[in-house]
Formats: sequence, C-alpha cells, structure tokens
Amino acid sequence: MKQFNGMSVRRLAASVVAAVSMVAAPAAMAAYPDKPIRLIVGFSAGGTTDVVARILGKEIGDDLGQPVVIENRPGAGSNIAAEMVARADPDGYTLLMVAVTSAINHTLYKNLKFDLTTDFDPVALAVRVPNVLVVHPDVKANSVDELTKLLKDNPGTVNFASSGSGTSIHMAGELFKLRAGVDVTHIPYKGSANAITDLIGGQVQYMFDNMPSAWPHVESGKLRALAVTTAERSQTAPDLPTMQESGFDGFDVSSWFGVIGPKGMPTDVTEKLNKSIRAALAKPEVRERLQGLGAVPADTTPDEFGQFIKTEVETWGPVVEASGARVD
Repeated sequence: MKQFNGMSVRRLAASVVAAVSMVAAPAAMAAYPDKPIRLIVGFSAGGTTDVVARILGKEIGDDLGQPVVIENRPGAGSNIAAEMVARADPDGYTLLMVAVTSAINHTLYKNLKFDLTTDFDPVALAVRVPNVLVVHPDVKANSVDELTKLLKDNPGTVNFASSGSGTSIHMAGELFKLRAGVDVTHIPYKGSANAITDLIGGQVQYMFDNMPSAWPHVESGKLRALAVTTAERSQTAPDLPTMQESGFDGFDVSSWFGVIGPKGMPTDVTEKLNKSIRAALAKPEVRERLQGLGAVPADTTPDEFGQFIKTEVETWGPVVEASGARVD
C-alpha cells in the first residue's frame, strides 16, 4: 500500500471523509432557525397588518435568536403576498401575516392561484381587532344616524375609503351601504395607511378602519369616531357605541391577524413558531401594547387556527355574495 507521509492512502481517504462528515453534520442538523425569517405582509407599511406583524416579529426574533424581517408586498387585496408565500419552500423561513382579508378573498376573487384552506399550514392566530367607523372632521355627523341621514340627503356625492377591494374594511363599508340604503362610492387603496392619509386630507369622507391604525388619529382630533363594528363595545373606547346600538341589528364585523406558512412545513418548525408566538402574546407588556391599539390577543394551537380559518371562509362567503362585490 502506498504511503503519504507515513499514512496509507486508504487511511488518508477515511480521515478526509470523517472530517467532511464532521463539518457537514452540523449544517444538516442545524436547529431551526439558523438564518433570518421573512414575514410577508400583504399591505403597505403603517396599516394594522403591518403594525401587528412588526410587534410580533420582534418578539419572535428575540425568542428564536434570529431576526424576523418584515417585507411589505401590497396589491390585489393581499393576494400577491399570499401567492408568493404559497409558492415558497416550506422550510419555515417564509411566512405570511394573514388577515381576515384572505378569508374574504376566497369568495371575492374567482381566479385565485391558491386555496387558503389547503395550500398553507396554519401556525397561530395572533389578534382579533374591531373596526371603527371614522369620518373627516368636516363631515357634519356626530352619530351613525346623522351620517346615514347625510348620505341619504346627498346621494352619489360622498366617497368612502378602504384598504383595498375585498378587505374586511371594504366589506364593512358595503354592509353599511346595503343596510343603510345609501348611494355612496367606494374608493379602494393599497393599504389602510394610504386610505387614512386621504381621509385626513378630506379626499374621502369616511371609512371603516381597524382600530389600531385609526384610533391614534381619533385621539389627535384628525378624525371623528362614530361607532365600533363588533357586537360589544371596545375596551379601547368604552364610551363609543356599537353599530348595533346605533340601529343596525346584527352588524358584527371584526378583523383578525395570524401567521401561516407554505403547505408542508416540518411539524417541529410549526410547533416551535406557535410556541414562540403564544409566549409573546402572553407577555404583559405585549398584551398591553396590543390592547392599547384596540387589538385582543389570541391563544391558539395550529389546529385550532386552521379550523378558525375554515370557519371564517364559510362565514364571509355569504356576506361577499350579498354585497355583490366581485374581482376577476
């Protein structure tokens, strides 16, 4: 047998293989996560989905030891972001901050290239959020009843904004339009922040927005709040009446936000993410911050969130049908 500096070729080869294996093993067995995680948001920065994602992303990153990078991919009512995540590798490094919008889109859009109930793995529901009816200060209405009268007296002249066609904000506006029997024009925006900007500027007159993104502007006097859309009053604004108390029986619309990933993620990765999210939402300082924005923290397993999503798809279907809204 040939020698190489006193070592046989066979022994040398065996040593090389062993050394390579020792180097490769940690890479193959690296614990998740060993690189940054992307959390995709289907709306522009500044809206409720983005705000919740950034609060949650920081907590997850601190807990798991890797940064969570928030990527805003607005457009098509969040479908661009959802399709992007549906096609991503199911390794746990590309996640979607999903919102009630996606449950609505299931019926609203005829030609979606993904199915919310079958093409994703649910991770955890994060928060539920009431919507609030807000108007520009120049609108001469201090209650829902006064706004309804104003709209009936001025048919076709008033615009209402939303964060995009098919969002819960849009659907709340359409439901109000139908129930009030008024002639108003819907102006969709690419995200709540853009809609709020124009509402404050007076380009549109009112909108149903998520409490977290709208309430700071109410407190500053830039907008006036008339009612919340949930069946019960909000802890953030206990003196503000509900739509039901304002004469719209059964008017109960809320938003929710959670985390999902591409179908096929490893179970241990999904469970690790779920544990991290639930731990974050259990922190008093995180709960206080979210509740201060009007959001109610949740606590679900992946299976519970999956069933919740299916129920939401079934619930919003008839609302979309009744509104007559469609996006091809």
